Amino acid sequence: MTIFCSHCHRPLQAEMSCMPTRAKQAPSASRPFRSTKSASKARRDQINAELQALRSLLPISAQEKERLSYLHTMALVCLQLRGAQLFPPGLPPPAGPALGIELLSLLPGFLLVLSADGKLVYISENVAQVLGLSVVELLAQGDTVFDILDGRVGEDVHKKLLLAREEPGREVTFVSEMRTSKAFQLQHRGNRVVAVCGRFVALRCLSSPTTTAFLALCTPLVQSPIDGEAASQDDVFQSMHLLDMTFIDVTESVTYHLGYHREELVGQSWYSLLHPEDADLAAAQHRAVALGAGAGTAVLRKMRKDRAWTWLRVWARRDGGCITCTCRCVREEEAAHLRARQPRAAAPP
Repeated sequence: MTIFCSHCHRPLQAEMSCMPTRAKQAPSASRPFRSTKSASKARRDQINAELQALRSLLPISAQEKERLSYLHTMALVCLQLRGAQLFPPGLPPPAGPALGIELLSLLPGFLLVLSADGKLVYISENVAQVLGLSVVELLAQGDTVFDILDGRVGEDVHKKLLLAREEPGREVTFVSEMRTSKAFQLQHRGNRVVAVCGRFVALRCLSSPTTTAFLALCTPLVQSPIDGEAASQDDVFQSMHLLDMTFIDVTESVTYHLGYHREELVGQSWYSLLHPEDADLAAAQHRAVALGAGAGTAVLRKMRKDRAWTWLRVWARRDGGCITCTCRCVREEEAAHLRARQPRAAAPP
């Protein structure tokens, strides 16, 4: 049986001579595109040169540049590009003082700027004081705020950001654990709990006049009244009580937090200012401390002089025949987070 060529209808032995020129040249034409060791090295060298060029443009010290890996380099470049898109260098700087290192050190936390979709745009350098991680190390976790937060609160944070985006200027707060260095995890027995309070603001962006960014202050929750951070906090006051929780003395700063003068509280009962729903919890903690169980912690609502309620985190300890309380004002979101993890005091035998 004779097989004929589909091109010229000649017998098969003549097929190779009648194939199109392009088909006969295909094998040799593909050889220049085959990968070789020299071509691979050339591509690697080109990539390295591009990364070195990008690294040289980053606004960090030469010593920091030398320690950057490829991953860290690209993370920082992406951060700078997002920042340049939201804050074009050609526009005049916003009114107000420049945030230098000295000013940042006075803040109770670090600054965070996010794009509308939650991408990291700016992290202030003092983040290392709060999380034990530099900006570069934090970016290695990911490029969105969800990458540096406890994954369990991701949905709640997304809802809060969406709400803030729909109403620019409205302040929202969410509380979550943030990733920290191993040294900080040992010091704080896990990741650091941080309250993020911020709002979306409109930016004068050349590409889009309606561009917004989320500007926030991230403040760590103080774990004890003897923390070095707590000593300088303006939201702390102290009070001294008899064993039945009658006020003996209170610091003058109580006026700023609750509106009362010292003379108005001395001789009054602690329970007279307490929210009724918190009475059982406060009584349990009171009994535990009064009976010598050491220090106790509770998150309670106290009535201000203007009849509004203020959330306080209270550390109580017994000093002989007195009970000393250190009180710190907290936001409602912080109180909810702390109350969910607050152990109940055991009833006395």
